[in-house]
Amino acid sequence: MSDLERAKAGLDGHSLCLVNEDTVITDDSRGIGGLFSITGERDLVGFSCADLIIGRAAAMLYIKASAAAVHGRVMSEGAASLFGEHGIPCSWDTLTERIIDRSGKDICPMDKAVADTGDPNEGRRLIGDTLEKLRRQ
Repeated sequence: MSDLERAKAGLDGHSLCLVNEDTVITDDSRGIGGLFSITGERDLVGFSCADLIIGRAAAMLYIKASAAAVHGRVMSEGAASLFGEHGIPCSWDTLTERIIDRSGKDICPMDKAVADTGDPNEGRRLIGDTLEKLRRQ
């Protein structure tokens, strides 16, 4: 079984699963916070990654961390486009126009935060600012 197949299988019960040979990292956080923390502590060179929901913001974190391949159960068109621009193979179970917030009424606040940039470095900064702002509310 490939690392990507193992990562996809590892999503059962987790929000994300990252696999590189014998190293498996999982996270059960809701939203992008877990991925933000993981990618702040290490790069993902050589890791195949599976995630429940991948919008543009999550894509920027995977790109900045140099993930080898990424699969999303749900992936936005914007995320798939970013992966293509950066040469990172990606796949999905469901491709959607955009990621919607938890209320179901608006675009995900993280994707709103990075809407005007294609730069993963700037994206990471904007995501961090938005997470901090949401924590204070």
